[in-house]
Amino acid sequence: MYRVQYSQRGPVPEDVVEVVEFEPPTLQDDQVLVDVLAAPINPSDLLTLTGDYGVLPKLPATAGNEGVGRVRELGPNASSLEQGQTVLLPVGIGTWASHIVAKAPHLIPLPDQADPQQLSMVTVNPPTASLLLSEFVDLGQDDWVIQNAANSGVGGYLIQLAKMRGIRTVNVVRRESAAAELHAMGADVVLTDGDDLPERVHAATDGAAIRLGIDAVGGPATDHLASCLTDGGLVVNYGLMSGEPCHVSPKALVFRDITLKGFWLAHWFQTSSREQQKALYGELTALIASGKLQARVGRTYDVRDIRDAIAEAGKGGRDGKVLIVPKTD
Repeated sequence: MYRVQYSQRGPVPEDVVEVVEFEPPTLQDDQVLVDVLAAPINPSDLLTLTGDYGVLPKLPATAGNEGVGRVRELGPNASSLEQGQTVLLPVGIGTWASHIVAKAPHLIPLPDQADPQQLSMVTVNPPTASLLLSEFVDLGQDDWVIQNAANSGVGGYLIQLAKMRGIRTVNVVRRESAAAELHAMGADVVLTDGDDLPERVHAATDGAAIRLGIDAVGGPATDHLASCLTDGGLVVNYGLMSGEPCHVSPKALVFRDITLKGFWLAHWFQTSSREQQKALYGELTALIASGKLQARVGRTYDVRDIRDAIAEAGKGGRDGKVLIVPKTD
């Protein structure tokens, strides 16, 4: 059995991790041994390894924040689960591993017939996309929203969810080659970023009043989105892909009453009720299990190849999510 550990943080995330072989401890009361089926590598995982994320675990730590597994062995009194059952792993437990030990009440049963690779990505990106569409601006049928990093994990989910809700999307990317895939997901408009973005958005949407911009990039890209919004519009930033602070011109802030806010899923968890969380994840899990909501998988790696996997996940222009899919010997 293997897991990915790190005892320091540094600028090159693949350089700080190591694969450690371990023997699982004897299961205690209510504990479960789980075979990890799939675990994604998200930007937040890389930022955690470099030390740039909002919350950092105590070192040494096992890497990986989300994933899906199958119950292998039940400890004493772990009667809420069954052997062979597919389960959602607890957030932040250290999912880059071949096996984990967790408390049975912390594991959420999932549909056994659904694709575990798709289910492994349900914890972070789909709820982020859903909440970005619902928590800030009251969007109705045929309203428009504009987002950058549209070919990211969150961006792809947002396109699909917006389509289901009758919301139209302008999707900003860095390369034209991403357009075909986004249109296939349901994107209405796909444009490359640039200083003339507002003029091209105006032409593509017939001058629609866009009230919500969703920013994952920061830097000048934030101001590009702000310039596309109607007066009084809102830009919500949820990422820092550029590594730069969000730039919004005084003209947008002062004369056009544009607002800039931030969103972090962890904060939503702190302020939302258990019922709200269950409702959101219930809806998203059902959509993923039925195949109505999907993310493109680029490459999969065994947990023992974690350094190659992290290097791949950090590349620009990547086509799909990188997943850890542990091999069974």
